Amino acid sequence: MRIGVVGAGSWGTALSHLLGGKGYSVDLWVFEHDICQEILAKRENSTFLPGIRLPDNIHPSNDLAEVVSDKETVLIVVPSHVLRSVAKAMAPYLWEKAIIVVATKGIENETFKTMTDVLKDILPTSYHERLAVLSGPSFAKEVVKNIPTAVTIASSNADTAQQLQRIFATNFFRAYTSSDIIGVELGGALKNVMAIAAGVSDGLELGHNTRAALITRGLTEIRRLGLKLGANPRTFTGLAGMGDLVLTCTGDLSRNRTVGMKLGRGMKLKDILADMQMVAEGVKTTKSVYNLSRKLGVEMPIVEQTYHMLYDDLDPKVALKTLMMRSLKDELDNQ
Repeated sequence: MRIGVVGAGSWGTALSHLLGGKGYSVDLWVFEHDICQEILAKRENSTFLPGIRLPDNIHPSNDLAEVVSDKETVLIVVPSHVLRSVAKAMAPYLWEKAIIVVATKGIENETFKTMTDVLKDILPTSYHERLAVLSGPSFAKEVVKNIPTAVTIASSNADTAQQLQRIFATNFFRAYTSSDIIGVELGGALKNVMAIAAGVSDGLELGHNTRAALITRGLTEIRRLGLKLGANPRTFTGLAGMGDLVLTCTGDLSRNRTVGMKLGRGMKLKDILADMQMVAEGVKTTKSVYNLSRKLGVEMPIVEQTYHMLYDDLDPKVALKTLMMRSLKDELDNQ
């Protein structure tokens, strides 16, 4: 089997490393010319995943058409805000029976669509049952070190999910299947928003109590939106829900938590982003989720205050006070 991986950031490179290590021939689309040349010459992506040698059966290329043409499986790992344009560019070259796996986590700003819904806008309906999502608690730097990791692969077609499960599974990378695409995508996207909020808490040095409360109530907000959009609530207690949420809200490797910590310490968003080489998906996703929740009438107070901190320059201490002084409620939703 030949596999195409679209996107050579840290996660795309890590998944290529995993698949190459299993013996698959992997064509890797690299946007940056210099990074492509470095991988060819040194077998390393020092910009996004330094210190890791990439197997010789990973073939980097700046030619998107070459990477996706005639591939049985195509894995998309580009930032969410460019997924639509990249998908349009690659669509004419896809094999008609290709399986498309999305490892990008986010919600489109303009349409409020998940990544698979964006692909459904672009790809013919014949591809739709072969769309899948890979998500779960999985820092790239740990995966390439063969540290035991578990993820979820979701597809509306059980055969597609099970086939991908076999492709990705190793003795250190365990893949579970699911049919709940919307739940898995929402869990993967919204945990980045909550990680920013948890980072703010840590930046303010508020302690473990506050972080635990944010994670727990954050999961409640994710579940609320998920139920409104038809997700299976059990998904949010699984790897793509609670698992990824805990990892991203507590792990030092979390880019979104880092953004929040710097906000909590008084830095401005534009300065934070200017210092970052990699994308923190939660910044754009916060805007999408805030507007979507208002459109649907779903109460998401942590999302709301995170949005105002990011886009209205709200003082984090004011955001905290607003959350703590809300009207008192019963803990459990009536759903």
